[in-house]
Amino acid sequence: MAGHEVINRPFSDVHRMGNKVVATLLHDPTVEGLDVALYMDGSASMENAYGPRGILAKLAPVKNQVEPQMQWMLEYLANKDRDGKVRVTYWACGDGTQLEMVGDLTGPQAKGYRFPGPKSYGKATVMLPVLRDFVAHIKQQVGEGAKRGLAVIITDSQINDAHDVTAYATQVAKEIASGRLPRINFVFMGVGEHVDEEQMEEISHTTYPGVGHLWCHRHADRMEEMAELVAVLVDETMTVAAGGTVYDEQGQVLKVYEGRLPAVLEFDIPPTCKRFTLEVAGQRFDQPVPEEHEDEDHHDEDEDEKPQAAPPPAAASSHSRRGHRH
Repeated sequence: MAGHEVINRPFSDVHRMGNKVVATLLHDPTVEGLDVALYMDGSASMENAYGPRGILAKLAPVKNQVEPQMQWMLEYLANKDRDGKVRVTYWACGDGTQLEMVGDLTGPQAKGYRFPGPKSYGKATVMLPVLRDFVAHIKQQVGEGAKRGLAVIITDSQINDAHDVTAYATQVAKEIASGRLPRINFVFMGVGEHVDEEQMEEISHTTYPGVGHLWCHRHADRMEEMAELVAVLVDETMTVAAGGTVYDEQGQVLKVYEGRLPAVLEFDIPPTCKRFTLEVAGQRFDQPVPEEHEDEDHHDEDEDEKPQAAPPPAAASSHSRRGHRH
């Protein structure tokens, strides 16, 4: 696309091919302003799930059960995030209280990113540092446009500091109710047979004055179920109007999307159409239609190349409610 063409948020790419427009979303506009973080359990009980390292890895093929699930979740969550980047951290490392920051990763980066586990597996599973880290992060991000926070926290064992977690969450709720913090939600995912479901329920079922629930939780029996269940929980937590409508500059409906928006929108436009508007969850996003570039369009048609248009294999078979490329 030519350098002078303007791409407005929430779009990351817009192409015209004849009377057809292909528009790629940078993030899901139904959760405009959302800042997402993913915290993955780094305690010693997770070591087998990541697979052996060092000399042990050379003795037999390594099967990392966590890595493909992390890649899938990150692609999905990045589409929710306001700038397409997810803050990724191992928690419960070292003595159980330490965090190991992985980085701020985009959906495309996640596809091939390696997740071998933390450098130092933890001796305990202490969650309070996770909540403190996320609240500090959100306070910093508010100045950069964050309007809402979502932390996905995954563990395979019992939490050692449930009382401290509940007490801190109470304080967080008071700050949200008073307007000192934006709305925050915690998605709490337990994996495997060593999770204390009663403890998870006690943490998650607490309601707070003026806020309601901060937490939602689910239990996955196997690591392979984790990503699917996280996606369902996030969709349920982000209680916004689903779907969207695309209009031309005359206000004529070009396309109606039922359910969740896909990451790539494709629709036909009149030959004279110069701009379109995506309306979703009560918000309207205007975008000029770029000029058609003959060489680029022939390349797309001949090679059938539409960057990011096709979902990855894991997402292609996922539940239709998520309708994203992730």
